[in-house]
Amino acid sequence: MSFVRFAVRRVAEMAATLLTASFVVFGAMYLAPGNPASFLLAGRSASPEALASINAQYHLDDPFLVRYFRWLGDVLQGDFGRSITYRTDVSRLLADRLPTTLLLIVMSLVVVVAVGLLLGRIAAVRGGATDSAVLVTTTFAVGTPSFVAAVLLQGLFAVNLGWFPSSGAGDGGLGDMLWHLTLPSVALALYLIGMLARVTRSAMLEALDSDHVTVARSRGVPERQVVRRHVFRNSLGTVLTTGGLIVSTLLVCTILVETAFSIGGIGQLLELSTTTKDFPTVQAISLIIVALFMAVNLVVDLLLPLVDPRVTLGTRSAAV
Repeated sequence: MSFVRFAVRRVAEMAATLLTASFVVFGAMYLAPGNPASFLLAGRSASPEALASINAQYHLDDPFLVRYFRWLGDVLQGDFGRSITYRTDVSRLLADRLPTTLLLIVMSLVVVVAVGLLLGRIAAVRGGATDSAVLVTTTFAVGTPSFVAAVLLQGLFAVNLGWFPSSGAGDGGLGDMLWHLTLPSVALALYLIGMLARVTRSAMLEALDSDHVTVARSRGVPERQVVRRHVFRNSLGTVLTTGGLIVSTLLVCTILVETAFSIGGIGQLLELSTTTKDFPTVQAISLIIVALFMAVNLVVDLLLPLVDPRVTLGTRSAAV
């Protein structure tokens, strides 16, 4: 199968899956208890005219499929509806908050990749006491939930030492935002650093025992070159396969971290919208998270054959 044909097939599969996901997301909100009318009225009685006006505004009297296809058509045009809680367009809410969340995820991803790969490589190459120390450290990291890490980092570096702000995303430009998001990004990355380090370590140990590494050493290739060209490079396929899981975990855990640090991002907006039954906002954020997750997996599938020649198009079997 050619690369172009494989890419077209994967994009078509992603579109079909995203369409199915949109139906599930809309159906879940349709079946959830409560509706926009009950939230807007907040237990107060309303005249039949007022109730009819609310039902007409949100099309609550229409059949399910009619409401779904109307919502889907608006979404395809970039219109996610109007927020019940904030009384403004959901698209505007997302445009205000999405950059903060994306910056937080990118910062966390940089920390995860840099530290996770470094720890995994050091543990596999040096072994002995260094390997044991890395295993203990990563065990602690994997066993620490994001919200616990957030509380610990706030207490130590914000309250006691005063090095970083304890809340907010900053409003003084990119430098101020990077400073405010340092602790949240570390709290978000801690668990994934431990996971990526362990995956990298296992993949490199497996590569170190392979026949081609033994042959390279027998030919007198320097050890550093063996590790760089024959061990680390061959293990990248396995590491890249975990990329989709890492990004999806970051997306989900932003809800906890943004709430803990009072950061006005998508995660905090989803938490507040769920509490207040702001269905249009919850539907939009859920669909965006699903789309981002699928996009990351698509990129991984396209990059994997380029990174690991053992992988054929359409399968990850050689890398897993």
